[in-house]
Amino acid sequence: MDKDTQRHLTTWLKSAAHSGRRWQRLATLAGFINGLLIIAQAWLMAGILHGLIIESHPLSHFTDQLLILVLVFPARGLSLYLKEMAGFEAGAAVRQKLRQGLLDKLGRLGPAHVQQQPTGTWSAMLLEQVESLQEFYAKYLPQMMLVGLIPAAILVVVFPINWAAGLIFVITAPLTVLFMVVVGMGAADANKRNFLALARLSGQFLDRLRGMSTIRQFDRVDAEVDRMAMASEQFRRRTMEVLRMAFLSSAVLEFFASVSIAVVAVYFGFSYLGELNFGHYGLGVTLLTGLLVLMLAPEFFQPFRDLGAYYHAKAQALGAAESLMRFMAQPEPDSAAQSQLQDERGVRIEATDLVITTAEGLALTAPVSFVVAPGETLTVAGVTGSGKTSLMQGLMGFLPYQGSLKVNGVELAALPRPDWLTQLTWLGQNPVLIHGSVAENLRLAAPEATDEALWDALEQAHAAEFVRRLPGQLAYGVGDRAGGLSVGQAQRLALARALLKPSPLLLLDEPSASLDRDSERWVDQALERARQGRTTVMISHRPEQLAKGDQQLTMLARQQGDQDG
Repeated sequence: MDKDTQRHLTTWLKSAAHSGRRWQRLATLAGFINGLLIIAQAWLMAGILHGLIIESHPLSHFTDQLLILVLVFPARGLSLYLKEMAGFEAGAAVRQKLRQGLLDKLGRLGPAHVQQQPTGTWSAMLLEQVESLQEFYAKYLPQMMLVGLIPAAILVVVFPINWAAGLIFVITAPLTVLFMVVVGMGAADANKRNFLALARLSGQFLDRLRGMSTIRQFDRVDAEVDRMAMASEQFRRRTMEVLRMAFLSSAVLEFFASVSIAVVAVYFGFSYLGELNFGHYGLGVTLLTGLLVLMLAPEFFQPFRDLGAYYHAKAQALGAAESLMRFMAQPEPDSAAQSQLQDERGVRIEATDLVITTAEGLALTAPVSFVVAPGETLTVAGVTGSGKTSLMQGLMGFLPYQGSLKVNGVELAALPRPDWLTQLTWLGQNPVLIHGSVAENLRLAAPEATDEALWDALEQAHAAEFVRRLPGQLAYGVGDRAGGLSVGQAQRLALARALLKPSPLLLLDEPSASLDRDSERWVDQALERARQGRTTVMISHRPEQLAKGDQQLTMLARQQGDQDG
């Protein structure tokens, strides 16, 4: 990862810290107070020892100093607790804000974009990668301020009593920072590779878990186990690489800090032996000076040590931030659209040389032209890969398009997507039922619907009979991915949910493709009633369903040229 990329990512990470700025300032203040208490503690201890040893004062002479020294310890503990607590709250605030932004971005991009990556990849991004930013905001950013404040405060104390010791601190501190940055640059690359390996492993594991029955059917369990083992081994190697970088960074800091403290100790040792005679402003090197500086020497380099430990958190954050920033920069539909849907009876759709594309502009369909009047049904047929589902997602506003696609005379791209989605109802071949009761699933379409309205929709969808046989009926708990229900039952529940939303446009994507003959007949009957008075676009492979349309659109594969129909 080059310096420009690191600088760009660091700027992005710091810009995202706005929501936790107040807590970060509190953490920095608490850490600085702890540094001042350390200086006070060292001064008191050095003064007491100097008075006892050199000036031969009795211990009772230092009663006030001892009392203050005793109070310093709990005060330091309280300041450290406040620093950790405020840092955690800062990281939590930023993570919450960032996750909200990522989810909002996913919502704006739509399901078509989500389907381009395995579910495990999105889970890793929202959970693992965002979670890895915690230490950066909670500890690294406050420590970046403390690494300047605390050593500066110590130098303010040291220079007036011994300029030579202060000069040693000033010369050796930049070397520590320099080598920490050099090691950290490699750590950022290692963390980036680690997150890529984790995302790949998460996606592969979830895909294999979902397809377990298919894997067993084709006797590929051992082969898939070997593939997962290879992915796990790659992730292990990446993780160990990150740990090696972290230990190397800590070792470099400890080495230079130890050398610097040793130089200070050697200077004072030779000064007491009379071999060195400088740095003391002509007053001589006293025991008070030597004890105070030697006590403060480890504390002078402690902020650098802490920053080195947290520098691993920065490298981890940089590795995670690259993919997060790239995702947040994904182009999305124009959110500044201000046109309103014309108030007409029903929905009229006009397409002229319409080509549905990806966000990058890659064509997904051949050019199509059609007109659907209010209340009419357009049936869509075509070979696999001709872009039927892409056309449906374009009609919902989830994919961009070229050409013209007008709704009641207004370009669809100019309509705010939330307003447009309220005008349509969609039913696909693989309905999504959430983990919850039957009533909760139905009320996704109509949150205020009464139980009577729910039963009426179930009756229309020919689903009331089997729902009454379920334990708890409307309160029956549906498992994840429609667990506990057959495909036909799930499809009829989804149809009942669609019937609860009285929208003027109905979009049907092979709603009976996975059903048996009886379930298909019931669904077709319910759809026949649902289409009455609504503009309908229905994708199907079944001739009997295609024949029910007022007009039919046959989509051709893109390489076959322009579309006819």
